[in-house]
Amino acid sequence: MPKFTAYDGTELAYHLKGTGEPLICLPGGPARAAAYYGTLGGLDAHHRLVLLDLRGTGGSAEPADPATRHWYRQTDDIEALREHLGLDRVHLLAHSASGNLATLYAARHPARVRSLTLIAPGSRAGDDPDRDLADGHPDGAFDPAATRAALAVLQAPVLVLAAPYDGGPRPANAAELAGIFPYDAKADAHHPWLDDSGAFVRTVRAFLDPDILGLDADGVRLAYRTWGEESAPPVVLAHGRGDSGADWALIAERLAATRRVYAPDFGGHGLSDWPGEYGFEQFRNQLSAFIRGLGLDGVDVIGHSMGAVAAFLLAADEPELVDRLVIEEPPPPFPLDTPRPLARREDGELGFDWPVVLSIEAELNAPDPAWSERLAAIEAPTLVIAGGPGSHIPQERLARLAGRIPGARLITIEAGHLIHETRPEEFLAALKDFGI
Repeated sequence: MPKFTAYDGTELAYHLKGTGEPLICLPGGPARAAAYYGTLGGLDAHHRLVLLDLRGTGGSAEPADPATRHWYRQTDDIEALREHLGLDRVHLLAHSASGNLATLYAARHPARVRSLTLIAPGSRAGDDPDRDLADGHPDGAFDPAATRAALAVLQAPVLVLAAPYDGGPRPANAAELAGIFPYDAKADAHHPWLDDSGAFVRTVRAFLDPDILGLDADGVRLAYRTWGEESAPPVVLAHGRGDSGADWALIAERLAATRRVYAPDFGGHGLSDWPGEYGFEQFRNQLSAFIRGLGLDGVDVIGHSMGAVAAFLLAADEPELVDRLVIEEPPPPFPLDTPRPLARREDGELGFDWPVVLSIEAELNAPDPAWSERLAAIEAPTLVIAGGPGSHIPQERLARLAGRIPGARLITIEAGHLIHETRPEEFLAALKDFGI
């Protein structure tokens, strides 16, 4: 167990779990060692957890002066740990009572905080100014007004997570606390890491990754990535079933030379919310809400497989949102001669919610007849890209789909179903020839 020496000579212990960028984790209380964190629901697969035993707990020594166990005094222990680890700035996570410690540290050392994650925090920093926030602190050791003022200008992003049935704090109280912080503070009704480890890890991973942004779309929080200059013409990439926006990275990087590229994770995929109910119409609604939420008047949309169906449904229903449409290997919305067999879940952890597969398979076996009728309503110039005989989608059905879209152009790149991954250069050339 690694240890370091605090400012007053007290020897403090911490535990290391996982790999990746360090995340200092402060345990809740009272007087609770950090071991109860475990792996934080599997977050150690993505970050190196630095689990600090606060003074007098776990492997850390009792201080000679009991008064140094006050929250305000223990901010110096975090600073000593930061220096010991050789970090210029830190990602800081706190649970329950240690929310007090984390917010006080952020107020005292704002330039040292890269991000602040508060899980069901017991922070009183948001209390009424007339209330005493200095419980247990020596006179003059803690100035509530100064603390709130310091937090109000904190430039680090802040995430506040509250469990809906937890009394400390309830979501409404967490929202009030989040309102103290000026930058990217959020309050949401998420379960802690033991109740729903997947949701917890997705939420914290998305928050800690500076390349991941978030947007509420049709009641689902979507994670998304961007490439290119913000002022460039926009293009939205819609991924297939079981994938995520990251699936488009190679294509997005190339398009970013002349475009502003947006690649969301649909609900039930990647780092977005997993609401549990899925279908092509839901994904169409998410795509619409995503584009509108970005404040875009009209975009070029490129969709693959499941995302291609969402894209052509959007182009049919809301033509003002889609300037150009590219659909790569979309499952045609025509009844199947032989229904697909019931899918079986793969072993191990998935990067998507399994009910997505069951819902989409059911809709492919019995598609809404209106979907094929709506193809004729598409006004945007449309390019249909087929994968040839190596694809599991019957190519004659793709030709039939293309024939239903006014003026649609159908090309074949013999790469199977994953054209943009298998033949990226030919895929990009087709986009360029189409005007994207």
